Amino acid sequence: MGQFIEGLDRHQAMLLPECLDDYVGEDSAVRAIDAFVEMLDLAALGFKASPAATGRPGYHPGLILRIYLYGYLNQVQSSRRLERECSRNLELIWLTGRLKPDFKTIADFRKANGSAIRKVCQQFVALCRDINLLDGNLVAIDGSRFKAVNSKAKNYTRGKLRQKLGEIDKAIERYLGELDRADEVFEQTGTVLPEARMERTLRKLEHLRKEAARYRSIEKRMDETGETQVSLSDPDARSMAATPRMPRVVGYNVQTAVEAENHLIVAHKVTMHGYDRDALSMMAVAARDAMAPDQIEAIADKGYYKSEEILACEEAGVAVVVPKPQTSNAGARGQFDKADFAYDTEADAYICPAGQELVYRFTGQQDGKAIRTYWSSNCDGCVLKDKCTNSKERRIRRWEHEDVLERVQQRLDTDPAQLAVRSMTVEHPYGTIKSWMGATHFKMRRLKNVATEMALHVLAYNMTRVMKIIGIPALIASMRA
Repeated sequence: MGQFIEGLDRHQAMLLPECLDDYVGEDSAVRAIDAFVEMLDLAALGFKASPAATGRPGYHPGLILRIYLYGYLNQVQSSRRLERECSRNLELIWLTGRLKPDFKTIADFRKANGSAIRKVCQQFVALCRDINLLDGNLVAIDGSRFKAVNSKAKNYTRGKLRQKLGEIDKAIERYLGELDRADEVFEQTGTVLPEARMERTLRKLEHLRKEAARYRSIEKRMDETGETQVSLSDPDARSMAATPRMPRVVGYNVQTAVEAENHLIVAHKVTMHGYDRDALSMMAVAARDAMAPDQIEAIADKGYYKSEEILACEEAGVAVVVPKPQTSNAGARGQFDKADFAYDTEADAYICPAGQELVYRFTGQQDGKAIRTYWSSNCDGCVLKDKCTNSKERRIRRWEHEDVLERVQQRLDTDPAQLAVRSMTVEHPYGTIKSWMGATHFKMRRLKNVATEMALHVLAYNMTRVMKIIGIPALIASMRA
């Protein structure tokens, strides 16, 4: 092999003993993992850090935590794959000191220490705040659907059950009709249909009756528990609409709040709801508590627009920017929309496009909210009435906290480019994490376990971002400071 770079002879004895520390460079990411776990108070976080008095000694929780952090940083989330990597991966050999936990030990650690692992993710966010990486005052909030360990075929809603039972009833009716026709042929002509065909028909009938009984048992379970969906593989997974162009996903809705300056995930939450409208205040307050500034601004898309949630954010001191979805058909009919009516705060009245005042009339309740109603007595003779209403008068309804919604709209009107900032900030982390997962489902079942797995993904993403921003040596120095 002359003229080529040659490796060592596999049978060549080494003159000096090897040193594990020579396996990795000074700027290797595993050194940051080691330093991070070293700085944690594992017992305070909830890990079992004290060995049992009797029995075979176990592995230190810091060791298994190091293995998981390395795995999620390098897109290796399977416990069996991590077991193999501990035997052949030089960085993991350095990180574990040549220890090789089996896959069951690795998997049980993730399942048994979910709460503590989620706190580790929060500890890294706190570290980012301490080293001034969360000094910005703008966060973007969004949700994305992640697949669960549950296929669509094993997820049932009442509508799907009714459809399946209807199809089975029609099939049973068709096969019973075949049997009746076979009896008629025998009575009239004495001809017996082939035995194999009759047995096949009877087997299909038996199978369909078993399927009908199974579907009815699921329907009975829904009646007893009040559930609207039943997932057989992962009971907590729910069927959710992903986007108008994509089919439904059986999984979880993961909410995140991402800081706009360094694109770090400052807060996240795994939910079973297929919609976002109830998550705005939850994520905005979590982001406020995680970041350094006292006052922050949160941007979300129109799927988060809910007046009660926006009010809760304002009361918590978080200014939000959420576009209002278009729900009125007035514009489609060629008539004036509510936005065409100007509200006069001092007079507590609306000014219509014709210059007339719509004065306050009464307050009513709608969906638990106090709604004030306004109208004018001069609509009959108005030349613009055809473009305004088909009723006797045009009525405008105003929520008692409508001024909060008006401030939100004013922020958006002042700087419409904020919506572009939202998409550039919060959607990239989702794409990165799903790419790391291999565009597949979570490894674990049930909400609490999926939340643990998501926390490891978020921690790995944040660590990768920080190492890119300040470098590995600077991150290690910050951890040891």
